Amino acid sequence: VQLQASGGGLVQAGESLRLSCVGSGFTLDHYNIGWYRQAPGKEREGVSCIAASGTAQYYVDSVKGRFAISRDVAKNTVFLQMNNLKPEDTAIYYCVAPCGPGGIPPDYWGQGTQVTVSS
Repeated sequence: VQLQASGGGLVQAGESLRLSCVGSGFTLDHYNIGWYRQAPGKEREGVSCIAASGTAQYYVDSVKGRFAISRDVAKNTVFLQMNNLKPEDTAIYYCVAPCGPGGIPPDYWGQGTQVTVSS
């Protein structure tokens, strides 16, 4: 299982970014796929997760209404659309599998993509 994340960058508060995660060695219907982030000096946190069935999504409270997770099964790719970005969203974002409730660390991690939001 490999996860390749991309799409990070430097934006101003209120702007948008879309992260992509391309999976290889598996298909999306085998794992819940999601995103974690880690800001400097802070614990990593689960941001969003989409079920292997594609029918359920999870968001941490701080991003609800601003972020949207989706997937393209044909491309084996998961996306995280991030709108109305805030400086507190600044972090390295990691694509992970599997994800879900309970705080159990994922088995697989992508290489991370930096998101920086300036005020």
